[in-house]
Amino acid sequence: MNIDQIKNICVVGAGNMGHQIAIRGALSGYEVVCTDVSEEQLGKAEAFAAQYLPERVKKGRLTEEQAKNAQANISFTNSLEEASKQADFVIEAATEKLELKRDIFAQLDALCRPETILATNSSYIVGSKIADATGRPDKVVNMHFFNPALVMKLVEVVKGPYVSEETAEVTMELARRMEKIPVMLQKEMYGFLVNYILAGLYRQALYLVDQGVASPQDVDKAVENALGHPMGPFRLMDLTGIDLSYHVSTERFLETGDRADAPSPTVVEKYVLKEWGKKTGKGFYDYSE
Repeated sequence: MNIDQIKNICVVGAGNMGHQIAIRGALSGYEVVCTDVSEEQLGKAEAFAAQYLPERVKKGRLTEEQAKNAQANISFTNSLEEASKQADFVIEAATEKLELKRDIFAQLDALCRPETILATNSSYIVGSKIADATGRPDKVVNMHFFNPALVMKLVEVVKGPYVSEETAEVTMELARRMEKIPVMLQKEMYGFLVNYILAGLYRQALYLVDQGVASPQDVDKAVENALGHPMGPFRLMDLTGIDLSYHVSTERFLETGDRADAPSPTVVEKYVLKEWGKKTGKGFYDYSE
């Protein structure tokens, strides 16, 4: 398959990442179907699209025609079969749990045409852990967008050991046509490029808070005002979701058995309290207003 044959995209998962990836694809001229098992999540995603596109017109970021075309290009359904049957390219954006992703990819393998490329938006789980759940390992690739996907430009494409050159190149070019800046990893690496670097920052920042050395807010102030980061690690965790940090650390710990990979006590506490950041109205910061 070449890039010009990609006309229809299926996005699996209508959460914060999924529905924004779907809108970005629709804005780029692709027919996009976004699917989720949760009717509530689908409703929120559809409402977001209906609000976001006119707002961009009011701000002068889109023309009325662009917004109208994007709205016509995107649809939502709770049927994975309906969403994927015509797909040329699938982007999975489900929860960061390996077994869940393997199950989704096994279903997609059975539902999609043989030439369809199956990409995962996972921020940590490498494609080779998923590929053997399908009969098309050469077409299973990491395509990692960053949150918020409508704003952040970078996309990481990982060329795992089973990924064909064709699949990798088509994925890179699709990212470009979605107005993103793709980077290619020639080898699989836990956390890829950005999160591998960020993991060290998170680990040290959480250690300081776990040990009572400083508050999350003061750590953020230090990182922002001394190191020049636009956003400190705790505000960033609030944005991406503390639940995501918890699941990623848990999966890694189950894989390695190394206590250093286990979730921080601070993250566990926030997870149990369901203070997951901006999405729930409270995390390390209060977003209730």
